[in-house]
Amino acid sequence: MRINILSLSLLPAVFVLLFFSGQAYAVVSTGDYDERKDAECIGCHINVTPGIVKQYLSSPMANTEKEDENVGCTDCHDEKHTTMEDFAKAEMPTAITCGDECHKKQLKQMREGKHNLSWFGMKSQVAWHGLPASIGKKGYRGCSGCHKIGEKGLLGIQDGNNDAELKRDGGKEASEYRYGNAQCDACHTRHTFRKEEARDPRACSNCHMGFDHPQWEMYMSAKHGIIWDIEGNKTFDSRAPTCQSCHMSKGDHAVVTPWGFLGLRIPTKENVLALIEVAPSLEKNLKSLAAALPSGHYDGVDDDPQWTFDRAIILQAAGILDEGLQPTERFIEIVVQGQAARGPEAFNEIRKKMKHNCNTCHSKGYVQEHFDAADQIIKDADHLFAGAIQEVQGLYKDGILEKPEGWKYAPDLLQYYTARTSIEQELYLIMLEYRQRTFQGAFHASNDYMHWYGWAPLNTAVNNIKEEAKRMRAEHKQ
Repeated sequence: MRINILSLSLLPAVFVLLFFSGQAYAVVSTGDYDERKDAECIGCHINVTPGIVKQYLSSPMANTEKEDENVGCTDCHDEKHTTMEDFAKAEMPTAITCGDECHKKQLKQMREGKHNLSWFGMKSQVAWHGLPASIGKKGYRGCSGCHKIGEKGLLGIQDGNNDAELKRDGGKEASEYRYGNAQCDACHTRHTFRKEEARDPRACSNCHMGFDHPQWEMYMSAKHGIIWDIEGNKTFDSRAPTCQSCHMSKGDHAVVTPWGFLGLRIPTKENVLALIEVAPSLEKNLKSLAAALPSGHYDGVDDDPQWTFDRAIILQAAGILDEGLQPTERFIEIVVQGQAARGPEAFNEIRKKMKHNCNTCHSKGYVQEHFDAADQIIKDADHLFAGAIQEVQGLYKDGILEKPEGWKYAPDLLQYYTARTSIEQELYLIMLEYRQRTFQGAFHASNDYMHWYGWAPLNTAVNNIKEEAKRMRAEHKQ
């Protein structure tokens, strides 16, 4: 039997008062429901999902200055669901639901940032496709648990077409998922949807933590996070910056960083052509690569030839450049469409905004020195990493390692933990753990993370790779 709003009149008013006590917006009488446009929904769900009703009635959406402007249940879930049996007819909202009528500006900004691309970025990783569905697809228990914040249905290269324009599938992929399409609720959690909650750095902590991106741990172990914590975790008026004040300045939902997640940049035409002087045998390939790259200069970090070469080796091992240093389909999907690396124009613009944020408290000279030191750390880490990759590339070239069946590139950093040999497992750890912690720790001013969780094990792994390569070569000669 369906329970409707009339059933509430049978409940003691004191029960309703106790149920909602302590909330920012307390409902003290059953009669308060009768005039609400969502009265019928509340009448049922006070019994079926009382926690959700409690959260909703305490939310800003349910308590606007003008009651007729309240966002009701059917504004997000439509009106098709009317009985206990037809619950599947209730529509699950998406970011578009939030943006179409109320939050157009925020939706537009989000679509310009990395969060909107996170589902697409995850699917561009070959290792993800080997995960069990319970973890990788609908289970939301692995990468997809956080990457679901990204829009579903973004299309990469289709049918051999290398068009770099990112297209949408018209809702096909999203229709396969009942849950996990409401990106906004990753930060503004349902059903309270408070702005204050999304401005708290703890809102970022469940995704930006752990193995390959421990920004939360870095922030909390650095002075910024320590000050924020000591002074009472104040979302507003804290003298220490939060994740949001640096990466979402003035509430901008286009969350982006200059270096990007992997600490890589698109080489410029000038960077690549400068390599010809030190590698004349590659002139033809380098000129061909340069033709596909943007012109320009990076703010303070234009590559010398060695750094350009080191990053080319890393991009080769990720299958983004092929053996001839030419862009592959992964270059289109991961770099161009997925925006895993930036060109000089975007890099410089984002870095300028970031420095401006830092200058709120620190002098320009101090900020520049901090950025210069962190950039140098990436450069040094890249050189070590590239050397380790070349050791493994040499083993493939000399026939000591054989390309596994089904692999297009070898070594392939994007195979992650499914790599067949221990020496390639070390490369995977350098890529996603040690190098990540080295450069992220540097920029987040978490010195211990940068050194003992990043730089130190990175060096150890490189030495292990070199020693193992030496052993494998000696064994191969026997």
